[in-house]
Amino acid sequence: MKIIAIVSQKGGAGKTTLAVHLAARAAGDGLQSVIVDLDPQATASSWGDWRGGDNPVVVAAPHTRLEATIAAARDGGADILFIDTPPSADAAAVAAAKIADLVLIPTRASAFDLHAIKTTGELMKIAQKPAYVVLNAVPPRSAALVEEAAEVIKSLSLGLAPACLVDRAAFRHAVISGQTAVEFEPASKAASEVQILYTWMCGQVDMPTRKSPKARAEKTRNVA
Repeated sequence: MKIIAIVSQKGGAGKTTLAVHLAARAAGDGLQSVIVDLDPQATASSWGDWRGGDNPVVVAAPHTRLEATIAAARDGGADILFIDTPPSADAAAVAAAKIADLVLIPTRASAFDLHAIKTTGELMKIAQKPAYVVLNAVPPRSAALVEEAAEVIKSLSLGLAPACLVDRAAFRHAVISGQTAVEFEPASKAASEVQILYTWMCGQVDMPTRKSPKARAEKTRNVA
């Protein structure tokens, strides 16, 4: 089972947006996908309630129960698990990063947000796991802004994911009904951005982007 931790010390960075889109995209590949919602605001859990179904499964848990929750998901046959961490919770962020195969750090491309990821980057050095920044809610037609943000991220010795999520209506409309942009508008630019990011993520953790029909049929869904 692969584990992806989504970490940011700043609220509103887009952790839950990233978690639900990548988890649902993995489910679309026939992978049994789990989101562990460590945030007391339980936004990912609410999305799971609106969505219904059992893939991805969304499990709310305190960070003190993280290892037990992950063990239950692994025993239940999960292929990939995403940890949606709370903001301003150093202990939860480090715990999630230490147990993860890959850490994603979402941020908006503003000066204040980029300054805030310095603290997150320092915490990830403690965890000693590969960590990449994902630019989120980027204004349309803002190539110069993205380039400037990339320079700041480089100066913090953090990697930058090759795709950013632009501020598009599809992201906002989709989650209201428990969907994702890929499901809401499959041919949209938002869906394409998610696909690029998902494919790259799978490469980082050495996970194929599609399972065989036989493997899908044999995989148990008992991960709640």
